[in-house]
Amino acid sequence: MVVKLLLYLLTISSFSILFGCTAIPLDPPTSTNEPLYDKLEEVSSPVQRVPIAVYSFTDMTGQRKPGDGMALISMAVTQGAHVWLLQSLKRAGGGEWFMVVERIGLENLLKERQIIRQTRETHGDKETLKPLLFAGVLVEGGIVGYDTNTHTGGMGARLLGIGKQGEFRKDRVSIGLRLISVGTGEILLAVSTEKTILSTRMSSTVFRFLDMGTKLLEIEAGYTENESVSYAVRKAIDKAVLDMIDMGAEQGLWEFKEVKVQVLPTEPEVNFGTSNSAENKTMRLEDNQNKEIEQ
Repeated sequence: MVVKLLLYLLTISSFSILFGCTAIPLDPPTSTNEPLYDKLEEVSSPVQRVPIAVYSFTDMTGQRKPGDGMALISMAVTQGAHVWLLQSLKRAGGGEWFMVVERIGLENLLKERQIIRQTRETHGDKETLKPLLFAGVLVEGGIVGYDTNTHTGGMGARLLGIGKQGEFRKDRVSIGLRLISVGTGEILLAVSTEKTILSTRMSSTVFRFLDMGTKLLEIEAGYTENESVSYAVRKAIDKAVLDMIDMGAEQGLWEFKEVKVQVLPTEPEVNFGTSNSAENKTMRLEDNQNKEIEQ
């Protein structure tokens, strides 16, 4: 009877561990970077929009995805980081900060304008195209670093054939931005940011001997969760754009709109002393008039 009770308790404990109901605290560390989407949208508006252009924003690390014993052909980080940069610039302050002009697909844009000119000349249309907007500043930079296994660790526990263990790994991606003046070629700002990429692995194991130790039952379950590298790159770019706006305001490159604070009118103070003196004067006049009538 006692053996059956112990087996029953072991079975219940194993299922509780497998479905996450165990009391053993093995929670992996979480990433400390908060999403910056709302912060970038809610940044204060500038006095004037800044015309800006991006020609390239590439992967400068050259790293390949790690494989089992060899590197894969695919790159470790995204090759389309310029898309995230353009979106971050357009989202800043709800679209009121930067006037982003097209330069990455400039060749296609010029071809299309040439087709429009030739078509209009063929049909005798003398209407001319508006000139392209020019940018006052350029944004250069890229993904400058991708470090793997910057922090690793884990923890595990086992009791009576029932165990649970967890492992974590931290990678890091680095972004660099430069703001360059078109008129002088001077580098106005240089910003660099980092974002942590967290990967976790949790597993539970249960084994038990059956039939007087002649048979072994073993159950194992687990899961792995890897934070997206593209998501980390996007968040690092958002942080870099926020830092660029703040540093530019500190150096006087642009200014925030002044927030007008409406001052509510204050209630007039009541001078009780003046009121009392007026009442006293009125009472004295009434007393004098009464005395004159009695006389």
